[in-house]
Amino acid sequence: MAHHKQAEKRNRQSKKRSLRNKSVATGVRSAIKKLEQALAAAKPEELQTLLAAAIGKLDRAYSKGVMKRATTARKISQISRRVSAVAKPKKK
Repeated sequence: MAHHKQAEKRNRQSKKRSLRNKSVATGVRSAIKKLEQALAAAKPEELQTLLAAAIGKLDRAYSKGVMKRATTARKISQISRRVSAVAKPKKK
């Protein structure tokens, strides 16, 4: 329990920020999940738009400070690799 005015204010700010961060992180997870569902259903016509949306959400999360740079880059790389593997099958 906060005993000073500034500590009370900090608690209020912290609650607002954590709510906002939670919302952004949920949006990122939802975008990635939609992309994974399209990958599983083999819908290549939707993949590029879903990939662009997911990358946009990830970039936004990084710019807002919700995710770290390396985490964002890793996730973008992972989903991009998966989409490109489906888009262009390997040649033998």
